[in-house]
Amino acid sequence: MKHIPRKRFGQNFLTDSHIIVEIIQAIRPSKSDQLVEIGPGLGALTRPLLQIVNHLDVVEVDRDIVEYLYREFTEEKLTIFSADALQFDFSQLGHSLRIVGNLPYNISTPLLFHLSQFCSHILDMHFMLQKEVVERMVAIPSTTDYGRLSVMLQNRFEMEQILTVPAESFRPIPKVQSAIVRMLPLTQPIVPLEQEPLFAKVVSTAFSQRRKTLRNTLHGYLEPDDFDVLGLDSGLRAENLSVVQFAMIVSYLSKLPE
Repeated sequence: MKHIPRKRFGQNFLTDSHIIVEIIQAIRPSKSDQLVEIGPGLGALTRPLLQIVNHLDVVEVDRDIVEYLYREFTEEKLTIFSADALQFDFSQLGHSLRIVGNLPYNISTPLLFHLSQFCSHILDMHFMLQKEVVERMVAIPSTTDYGRLSVMLQNRFEMEQILTVPAESFRPIPKVQSAIVRMLPLTQPIVPLEQEPLFAKVVSTAFSQRRKTLRNTLHGYLEPDDFDVLGLDSGLRAENLSVVQFAMIVSYLSKLPE
Protein backbone atom coordinates (compact mmCIF):
# COMPACT_ATOMS: atom_id res chain seq x y z
CA MET A 1 0.00 0.00 0.00
CA LYS A 2 1.31 3.44 -0.94
CA HIS A 3 0.26 5.65 1.96
CA ILE A 4 1.30 9.28 2.39
CA PRO A 5 1.97 9.82 6.12
CA ARG A 6 -0.46 12.35 7.57
CA LYS A 7 1.01 15.07 9.72
CA ARG A 8 -2.27 15.61 11.59
CA PHE A 9 -2.08 12.02 12.84
CA GLY A 10 1.63 12.33 13.67
CA GLN A 11 2.45 9.43 11.35
CA ASN A 12 6.05 8.23 11.13
CA PHE A 13 6.20 4.59 10.05
CA LEU A 14 8.81 2.23 11.49
CA THR A 15 10.76 0.50 8.70
CA ASP A 16 13.97 -0.79 10.33
CA SER A 17 13.70 -4.60 10.50
CA HIS A 18 16.50 -4.91 13.09
CA ILE A 19 14.77 -2.47 15.45
CA ILE A 20 11.46 -4.30 14.94
CA VAL A 21 13.11 -7.57 16.01
CA GLU A 22 14.55 -5.87 19.10
CA ILE A 23 11.14 -4.45 20.02
CA ILE A 24 9.47 -7.86 19.70
CA GLN A 25 12.19 -9.38 21.87
CA ALA A 26 11.66 -6.66 24.47
CA ILE A 27 7.89 -7.25 24.54
CA ARG A 28 8.33 -11.06 24.76
CA PRO A 29 4.80 -11.86 23.56
CA SER A 30 3.24 -15.25 24.26
CA LYS A 31 0.73 -17.11 22.15
CA SER A 32 -2.25 -16.53 24.45
CA ASP A 33 -1.50 -12.89 25.40
CA GLN A 34 -4.33 -10.37 25.32
CA LEU A 35 -2.34 -8.01 23.12
CA VAL A 36 -3.53 -4.58 21.98
CA GLU A 37 -1.70 -2.38 19.47
CA ILE A 38 -2.34 1.35 19.28
CA GLY A 39 -1.73 2.83 15.84
CA PRO A 40 -0.71 -0.27 13.86
CA GLY A 41 -0.09 1.79 10.73
CA LEU A 42 1.05 -0.40 7.85
CA GLY A 43 1.71 -3.37 10.12
CA ALA A 44 5.44 -3.11 10.94
CA LEU A 45 4.80 -4.57 14.41
CA THR A 46 1.45 -6.14 13.64
CA ARG A 47 2.82 -8.80 11.28
CA PRO A 48 5.61 -10.14 13.51
CA LEU A 49 3.28 -10.06 16.52
CA LEU A 50 0.69 -12.12 14.65
CA GLN A 51 3.34 -14.74 13.93
CA ILE A 52 3.42 -15.34 17.68
CA VAL A 53 0.04 -14.49 19.24
CA ASN A 54 -3.29 -16.12 18.48
CA HIS A 55 -5.12 -12.84 18.11
CA LEU A 56 -4.47 -9.10 18.19
CA ASP A 57 -6.73 -6.13 18.87
CA VAL A 58 -5.74 -2.86 17.18
CA VAL A 59 -6.95 0.72 17.58
CA GLU A 60 -6.46 2.91 14.50
CA VAL A 61 -7.85 6.40 13.78
CA ASP A 62 -6.86 6.68 10.08
CA ARG A 63 -9.75 5.26 8.02
CA ASP A 64 -7.56 4.60 4.97
CA ILE A 65 -5.28 2.45 7.10
CA VAL A 66 -8.28 0.72 8.64
CA GLU A 67 -9.43 -0.30 5.14
CA TYR A 68 -5.91 -1.52 4.37
CA LEU A 69 -5.83 -3.63 7.55
CA TYR A 70 -9.18 -5.22 6.68
CA ARG A 71 -7.73 -6.27 3.32
CA GLU A 72 -4.47 -7.57 4.77
CA PHE A 73 -5.62 -9.56 7.81
CA THR A 74 -8.42 -11.96 8.66
CA GLU A 75 -10.99 -11.19 11.35
CA GLU A 76 -9.94 -14.40 13.08
CA LYS A 77 -6.46 -12.96 13.68
CA LEU A 78 -7.14 -9.22 13.92
CA THR A 79 -9.95 -7.22 15.50
CA ILE A 80 -9.85 -3.64 14.27
CA PHE A 81 -11.30 -0.74 16.25
CA SER A 82 -11.61 2.31 14.02
CA ALA A 83 -11.35 4.88 16.79
CA ASP A 84 -9.32 7.66 18.37
CA ALA A 85 -7.22 6.06 21.12
CA LEU A 86 -7.68 9.24 23.19
CA GLN A 87 -11.40 8.50 23.40
CA PHE A 88 -11.25 4.72 23.41
CA ASP A 89 -12.52 2.66 26.36
CA PHE A 90 -9.74 0.07 26.79
CA SER A 91 -11.63 -1.66 29.61
CA GLN A 92 -13.98 -3.21 27.01
CA LEU A 93 -11.09 -5.39 25.83
CA GLY A 94 -10.84 -7.31 29.09
CA HIS A 95 -8.15 -7.69 31.72
CA SER A 96 -4.41 -8.46 31.71
CA LEU A 97 -4.02 -6.35 28.58
CA ARG A 98 -0.56 -6.00 27.08
CA ILE A 99 -0.62 -2.73 25.16
CA VAL A 100 2.01 -1.81 22.57
CA GLY A 101 2.44 0.87 19.95
CA ASN A 102 4.43 3.51 18.15
CA LEU A 103 2.48 6.40 19.66
CA PRO A 104 1.95 9.64 17.71
CA TYR A 105 4.29 12.07 19.41
CA ASN A 106 1.82 14.95 19.14
CA ILE A 107 -0.66 13.21 21.48
CA SER A 108 1.64 10.99 23.54
CA THR A 109 1.28 12.79 26.88
CA PRO A 110 -2.55 13.04 26.92
CA LEU A 111 -2.73 9.45 25.66
CA LEU A 112 -0.54 8.21 28.53
CA PHE A 113 -2.78 10.00 31.02
CA HIS A 114 -5.84 8.49 29.33
CA LEU A 115 -4.36 4.99 29.58
CA SER A 116 -3.62 5.58 33.28
CA GLN A 117 -7.37 5.33 33.91
CA PHE A 118 -7.29 1.67 32.88
CA CYS A 119 -4.44 0.45 35.08
CA SER A 120 -6.59 -2.27 36.66
CA HIS A 121 -7.06 -3.78 33.19
CA ILE A 122 -3.43 -3.57 32.11
CA LEU A 123 -0.60 -6.07 32.64
CA ASP A 124 2.09 -3.99 30.92
CA MET A 125 2.69 -1.46 28.14
CA HIS A 126 5.55 -1.02 25.68
CA PHE A 127 5.59 2.20 23.69
CA MET A 128 7.77 3.96 21.17
CA LEU A 129 7.93 7.63 22.15
CA GLN A 130 10.07 10.68 21.63
CA LYS A 131 13.28 9.98 23.58
CA GLU A 132 12.99 13.29 25.42
CA VAL A 133 9.53 12.29 26.68
CA VAL A 134 10.75 8.88 27.88
CA GLU A 135 13.62 10.55 29.74
CA ARG A 136 11.10 12.78 31.51
CA MET A 137 8.88 9.81 32.35
CA VAL A 138 11.64 7.85 34.09
CA ALA A 139 13.51 10.82 35.61
CA ILE A 140 14.41 10.89 39.30
CA PRO A 141 14.00 13.87 41.66
CA SER A 142 16.51 16.74 41.55
CA THR A 143 17.29 16.25 37.86
CA THR A 144 16.42 18.60 35.00
CA ASP A 145 14.15 16.02 33.31
CA TYR A 146 12.06 15.46 36.44
CA GLY A 147 8.72 17.25 36.32
CA ARG A 148 4.95 16.97 36.33
CA LEU A 149 4.93 14.10 33.82
CA SER A 150 7.44 12.14 35.93
CA VAL A 151 5.42 12.55 39.13
CA MET A 152 1.99 11.86 37.66
CA LEU A 153 3.05 8.69 35.81
CA GLN A 154 5.33 7.35 38.55
CA ASN A 155 2.33 7.50 40.86
CA ARG A 156 0.78 4.78 38.71
CA PHE A 157 3.61 2.95 36.95
CA GLU A 158 7.04 1.45 37.34
CA MET A 159 8.88 2.49 34.16
CA GLU A 160 12.18 1.96 32.40
CA GLN A 161 13.72 3.01 29.12
CA ILE A 162 14.77 -0.19 27.37
CA LEU A 163 15.82 0.77 23.85
CA THR A 164 16.91 3.83 21.88
CA VAL A 165 15.68 4.07 18.28
CA PRO A 166 17.47 6.29 15.74
CA ALA A 167 15.43 8.69 13.60
CA GLU A 168 16.60 6.87 10.46
CA SER A 169 14.48 3.87 11.47
CA PHE A 170 11.33 5.73 10.33
CA ARG A 171 9.76 7.03 7.16
CA PRO A 172 9.45 9.96 7.00
CA ILE A 173 12.50 10.57 9.18
CA PRO A 174 11.43 12.56 12.26
CA LYS A 175 13.50 15.43 13.64
CA VAL A 176 13.81 13.72 17.03
CA GLN A 177 15.28 10.53 18.48
CA SER A 178 12.93 7.87 19.81
CA ALA A 179 13.01 5.35 22.63
CA ILE A 180 11.04 2.36 23.90
CA VAL A 181 9.63 2.53 27.41
CA ARG A 182 8.27 -0.36 29.46
CA MET A 183 5.43 0.56 31.84
CA LEU A 184 4.21 -1.76 34.59
CA PRO A 185 1.14 -0.64 36.58
CA LEU A 186 1.70 -0.56 40.33
CA THR A 187 -0.52 -2.90 42.34
CA GLN A 188 -1.90 0.22 44.01
CA PRO A 189 -1.20 3.86 43.05
CA ILE A 190 0.90 5.71 45.62
CA VAL A 191 -1.88 8.30 45.97
CA PRO A 192 -5.34 6.86 46.78
CA LEU A 193 -7.80 7.25 43.91
CA GLU A 194 -10.08 9.60 45.85
CA GLN A 195 -7.14 11.99 46.38
CA GLU A 196 -5.97 12.00 42.75
CA PRO A 197 -7.85 15.18 41.67
CA LEU A 198 -6.16 17.13 44.49
CA PHE A 199 -2.83 15.41 43.73
CA ALA A 200 -3.03 16.55 40.09
CA LYS A 201 -3.75 20.15 41.14
CA VAL A 202 -0.94 20.28 43.70
CA VAL A 203 1.64 18.77 41.33
CA SER A 204 0.60 21.07 38.48
CA THR A 205 0.76 24.13 40.74
CA ALA A 206 4.12 23.16 42.21
CA PHE A 207 5.71 22.77 38.76
CA SER A 208 3.98 25.79 37.21
CA GLN A 209 7.00 27.94 38.07
CA ARG A 210 9.91 25.52 38.29
CA ARG A 211 12.50 27.98 39.60
CA LYS A 212 10.36 29.16 42.49
CA THR A 213 10.38 27.49 45.89
CA LEU A 214 7.51 25.53 47.38
CA ARG A 215 6.99 28.41 49.79
CA ASN A 216 5.91 30.49 46.80
CA THR A 217 4.28 27.98 44.48
CA LEU A 218 2.20 26.21 47.14
CA HIS A 219 1.31 29.25 49.24
CA GLY A 220 -2.33 28.70 48.32
CA TYR A 221 -2.20 25.24 49.88
CA LEU A 222 0.36 25.33 52.70
CA GLU A 223 1.22 27.83 55.42
CA PRO A 224 4.71 28.01 56.97
CA ASP A 225 3.51 25.94 59.94
CA ASP A 226 2.22 23.26 57.58
CA PHE A 227 5.70 22.73 56.15
CA ASP A 228 6.97 22.25 59.71
CA VAL A 229 4.30 19.66 60.44
CA LEU A 230 5.16 17.84 57.21
CA GLY A 231 8.88 18.02 57.92
CA LEU A 232 9.51 19.65 54.54
CA ASP A 233 11.89 22.48 53.74
CA SER A 234 9.77 25.23 52.15
CA GLY A 235 12.92 26.43 50.37
CA LEU A 236 12.96 23.34 48.17
CA ARG A 237 11.62 23.37 44.63
CA ALA A 238 9.05 20.99 43.16
CA GLU A 239 11.79 19.08 41.31
CA ASN A 240 13.34 18.13 44.67
CA LEU A 241 10.28 16.24 45.96
CA SER A 242 9.69 12.54 45.41
CA VAL A 243 6.29 11.15 44.43
CA VAL A 244 5.92 9.88 48.01
CA GLN A 245 6.52 13.39 49.38
CA PHE A 246 3.89 14.84 47.04
CA ALA A 247 1.55 12.07 48.22
CA MET A 248 2.30 13.05 51.82
CA ILE A 249 1.34 16.67 51.10
CA VAL A 250 -1.93 15.63 49.46
CA SER A 251 -2.79 13.24 52.31
CA TYR A 252 -2.18 16.06 54.79
CA LEU A 253 -4.32 18.53 52.83
CA SER A 254 -7.17 16.05 52.42
CA LYS A 255 -7.44 15.74 56.21
CA LEU A 256 -7.64 19.47 56.88
CA PRO A 257 -11.09 20.83 57.81
CA GLU A 258 -12.98 22.50 54.98
